[in-house]
Amino acid sequence: MMCREKVVTSLSPLCSVVIGSGVKLNRPQIRARAARHGAKRGEVQALVALAALALIVVLVVAHVTAGMVNLIRHEKEKYFLTASGEKELFPSLHDPHSRELSVVIPAYNEELRMPVMLDEAMDYLENRQKQNPSFTYEVIVVDDGSKDKTTEVASRYTRKYGADKVRVLTLVKNRGKGGAVRMGTLSSRGKVILMADADGATKFSDLDKVEAGLKDLNPKPENMGISCGSRAHLEQESVAQRSVFRTFLMYGFHFLVWFLCVRGIKDTQCGFKLFTREAALKTFSSLHVERWAFDVELLYIAQCFKIPIAEVAVNWTEIEGSKLVPFWSWLQMGRDLIFIRLRYITGAWKLESPHKTD
Repeated sequence: MMCREKVVTSLSPLCSVVIGSGVKLNRPQIRARAARHGAKRGEVQALVALAALALIVVLVVAHVTAGMVNLIRHEKEKYFLTASGEKELFPSLHDPHSRELSVVIPAYNEELRMPVMLDEAMDYLENRQKQNPSFTYEVIVVDDGSKDKTTEVASRYTRKYGADKVRVLTLVKNRGKGGAVRMGTLSSRGKVILMADADGATKFSDLDKVEAGLKDLNPKPENMGISCGSRAHLEQESVAQRSVFRTFLMYGFHFLVWFLCVRGIKDTQCGFKLFTREAALKTFSSLHVERWAFDVELLYIAQCFKIPIAEVAVNWTEIEGSKLVPFWSWLQMGRDLIFIRLRYITGAWKLESPHKTD
């Protein structure tokens, strides 16, 4: 009797199930079932420990490999060439604005596609200035360490329109799209700053739309605001044209963006964004990611600073010659999204206060 009580007491959770089911078990069966129960519990504990270890490893890797904000310029990157070939120093985003609009165009090996975009942009800007002589602008083409004649092609527009309207910033080495946009933005003079892709995928006249979106935000008194061009309204059409695999990658990326970084913005990757000068200074001063996922970090920073963001539908056409390699680029962006979140959580990255650098 004492022995039976001892077994029941030590295996009370198991025995209650057995007794409740009306099945009689002898002592070896009870021991076997207890052993199986213990083995399963051990497996669960091992999996939990393994997951915890993996998380710790990821956190350590994210923290250790976190690079700092890179605002340092090579000496050659501090100057642009005038139409006559003379060197002049780029201004700073920290200076007061002296133009109504700056257009920053990142370009990597774009000697073939860029002229079409620049022709469209300059026609629009010149016509707008004729209609409103008080409207002033500049275009900054940032050659991101190209191996072709991107700088030479862009310089033709400097000679045609003058360096007061078209300037070329040639980076000594490739930084990535985000790095190129930042370097151009930090060299701009505009009250508002437009980021536009060199391939001309977005119709340049849609500047009117993103300007209206920015105006609707009423970015006062601090004059903080960002208006993002969006292709979200074209998503269903694009899904119909994509393979199942690319559609899966697209939705997976959108989920990671929503889950880890940015809420409320359907299309973070459209390369047509308009910033107030103050918002550009605030966000680009903290930007770490210099490649494809930089847009996400930029908007994440903006939301952390509570900068209002508008999303505006724009016309968009896919242009041949994209530098984005579907699988590997999506994989790299997915990794960057995870690291963006982890690095800010662990304190490896911090939101920076704008400060002037050389």
